[in-house]
Parts: sequence; C-alpha cells; structure tokens
Amino acid sequence: MQLFSHPEFDAHETVSFCFDAAAGLCAIIAVHDTHLGKALGGCRMWPYASEADALTDALRLSRGMTYKAALAGLPQGGGKSVIIGDPRRDKTPELMRAMGRAVDRLNGAYVIAEDSGTTVADMRLMAEVTAHVGGLADEQAVAAGRTGDPSPATAKGVFIGIRAAVRHVWQREDLRGLRVAVQGAGNVGYRLCRHLHEAGAQLWVTDLHAPAVERCVKDFGAVAVGMDQIATLDVDVFAPCALGAVLDDVSIPAIKAKIVAGAANNQLARPQHDRALMERGIVYAPDYCINAGGIIDIFYEGPDYDAARVDAHLERIGATLTEIFARAAAERRPTGEIADRMAEERFRV
Repeated sequence: MQLFSHPEFDAHETVSFCFDAAAGLCAIIAVHDTHLGKALGGCRMWPYASEADALTDALRLSRGMTYKAALAGLPQGGGKSVIIGDPRRDKTPELMRAMGRAVDRLNGAYVIAEDSGTTVADMRLMAEVTAHVGGLADEQAVAAGRTGDPSPATAKGVFIGIRAAVRHVWQREDLRGLRVAVQGAGNVGYRLCRHLHEAGAQLWVTDLHAPAVERCVKDFGAVAVGMDQIATLDVDVFAPCALGAVLDDVSIPAIKAKIVAGAANNQLARPQHDRALMERGIVYAPDYCINAGGIIDIFYEGPDYDAARVDAHLERIGATLTEIFARAAAERRPTGEIADRMAEERFRV
C-alpha cells in the first residue's frame, strides 16, 4: 500500500496507523497541516472495502479540513481519522476508548470530533482517555441550545451557501419553488431539508437508509427517489450530502441542475471534474467552503459560547462563496481552483 507516492498524499505531516486487537480497532489518523494551529477533524467509521480505501479517505478528508479551516478564517489546521468497521454492528465503548488513546498518543497535534458513523456520545467515551476531543458542549452551550453535535451548524451553513449560489445564478433572494435534489438524509441532510422546506423549496430525497427518506417525506413533503436517479433529476440544485466522489465522468454529463451545492466532503472524484462542471455551465459550491459550519461551531465551544457569534460567522460562508463565484466568472476558472488559491494564501508559508 502506497503512502508517500499515494495520489492523495499532499505533504501530510503525520499519518498514523492505529491498532488495538483487544478492542478490535483498526484506524488511520491523518494530520495534513498545522501551520495555522492544531489539526481538527472528525472521526469517520465506515466498513471500507479495503485498507487502501480507508487510507485514501483519510488523506483526502484531512487535506480538505486544512483548506476548510483556512477558508473559514479559523486559526487551526486540518486532520481526519477513519475507523474501519460498521458503526451499526462493530461499535463498542471499548473501541471508542481505544481510538481516544490513539489520539492521545499524538500529544495534541490532532483534535478529534464526530463525523459519519460516530456521535457526540462516542466523543464523550474518547474524552475519558484523552483531552484532545472537540464538539463537547459544556453547560452554557447546552443552555444556548447546543448539544455538541455540529450537524445543525453544518446544515445551516450549507443552506446559507445555497442561498448565495441562487443569488449568483438567478439574482433572486428567495427560495420559494426552488427544486432541490438532496442526496443523503442523515443528520446534516435532514436538517438541510428542514431549512429548505421552511424557505418554500420543493424537495427530492434519497438515502441508503430507507427510514431517513421516509422521515423527509413525512415531515417535508419530499419526493422519494432511487439512489441512481437523484443526480439526474430535472431540478435547480443538486445537493450531495452523503459520501464523496459523486461528481465524476459518469454523473456530471447527466446532471441537469444549474447548481451543485451540498454538505458531502470531497464531492469531486478527481480535481479535473471541477472544470468539467464549469464547462457544462454548472455552478459548483466548493464543498469544503459550504460545509464549514461544523468546524466553525466547534471553534466557539467553551464557557464563552455565544450562538449569535456562531451565526454571524456562518453567514460569512455565503460571503466567501459570493467572492468565489465572482472571481471564477471574471477569470473564467473553476470555482474549486479559486477556492484553493484563496485558502492557500492563508495557510501556505
């Protein structure tokens, strides 16, 4: 298995392979860059088909976190961790504690938080053995309505980003009647659907987990569609909110939406697919910009947590995307290239 010659290796500072036979832990922690501060990134638990797939995910996701933090204006670096396993079948308290011990061995270079397949409860188990855990709400934050779950802030940030994209494409402020196809109805996708529904949008939803789709149908009047249909619907916005690499040589030519804006990480299967979207006249909201709400929320956690300050910072996602769209149009360059350049200006030294 390649590392230094891996196509997704990008001068990562540290890549740790973590194993605990007694707890059943097989995990990878990737720290991409710490020039702006400690690397913060979620822990994804997923039944990867191979260890190579897990490594690819960890490398790509950790790099994305560096760019996400920089573009969000946060003084922190980027990292990510993945646990190989099925969260519905393989997760145990001792597995989570073993992961916490693995994090602790990095002496604070990496701060772990929840992600797909892990929860705030899992983070609390890790916090029993390491102090390097983010996304744990204290009493004041709970009183402000925060649980430590970054999903609400992520969903709100994506909603703000969709508004910015709609404003750029159609010069309209409201979303009433906007047709949106949401791929993935988990913690973030469901909350995004709520925001869109309350704004008057029409929804089409898919998810591998049927009850998640049924919930959106019941609560928001969404139309349930198959996983193989969602990207090809005749809608205004396609919102990928599941796993990444959904924008590729097969899906891009079939997309009818004028905007791609969703919460999923690493939506582009390859960097060149950024240009492929532009050439089709599709406005792409770079994923690490639009989905930064979660790390923004975690940054403000602590005894001085102020929901109003978080909301004000979330609104900056829309302003950043507006700048990206304008520069991309003026320079006739893909939005992802513009976003990368803006982020690198902040963390490259």
